[in-house]
Amino acid sequence: MKYEFADRTFVITGATGGLGNALATALRARNARLALLDLNADAVAAQAERLGGSTVARGWPADVRRLDELQKAMREAAEHFGRLDVVIAGAGIGSIFGPLSMTEEQDWERTIDIDLNGVWRTFKAAAPYVQQQRGQLVAIASMASFIHSPLHGSYTASKAGVWALCNSLRVEFRHLGVSVTSVHPTFFLTPMVEEALAEPPTLRVWNNFTGLFEMIPMDSVVQDILTGIERRSAQVVSPRSRRFAAWAPGLVRLFVERFGFADSTVRDAIRLCEQSPRASGVSSLAK
Repeated sequence: MKYEFADRTFVITGATGGLGNALATALRARNARLALLDLNADAVAAQAERLGGSTVARGWPADVRRLDELQKAMREAAEHFGRLDVVIAGAGIGSIFGPLSMTEEQDWERTIDIDLNGVWRTFKAAAPYVQQQRGQLVAIASMASFIHSPLHGSYTASKAGVWALCNSLRVEFRHLGVSVTSVHPTFFLTPMVEEALAEPPTLRVWNNFTGLFEMIPMDSVVQDILTGIERRSAQVVSPRSRRFAAWAPGLVRLFVERFGFADSTVRDAIRLCEQSPRASGVSSLAK
């Protein structure tokens, strides 16, 4: 039986980002109610107004680095709509791209704090309300959960952590009737990715975003996520043709390390980073 969206309340963090906005629009088209969370109060308020106004969509400012802000937003959203059914932890950033020798501690910590700890805080704040509805917790992870690109350690570590967190929580919440879903898209175009497309190191590592690293349309990612929520799936891999990466991460890792990231590719990318220290490619899997 499909999980119906109409008249259920969905919470989205990172709501004004590329993927967050596309998901919000698609969910409103299915008559879902939306609690939209993001850093900029004015931007998220304007987004809610575009999507139908406060009876069906309302925005709250919240920083996923602050548990107290998330708890306040979740509490007010639950009071406003009367229930929270599905929470999509979609806030995230891309990380500074480059070798360990060029990675600053604050950049590592910021990526982990937003992309991994932010999911944990979102679920922590939302769980009491979702549990009441036997609803769903959904985290936007990445194909990087399984395929760990060189020179991208903080991002791949954060997304692998999100995958592990969801796998653990899924078992923890199963007896309560709450589903936990991790979402793993490959590269898709967002405003952030346009920066990566202009950087020689990222183009070198990811083969100009062709072949194994070819981008897919945003609409495909959105549809796959909605289908996963309808089915209360444990994992969503987008596109579905890449599901082998989740089924057999060990085998895929060996293949990708040998044929996807040749030593010459990595050497060239490091050289390009050193030639242009300010280059900072951003993964398309950032929201």
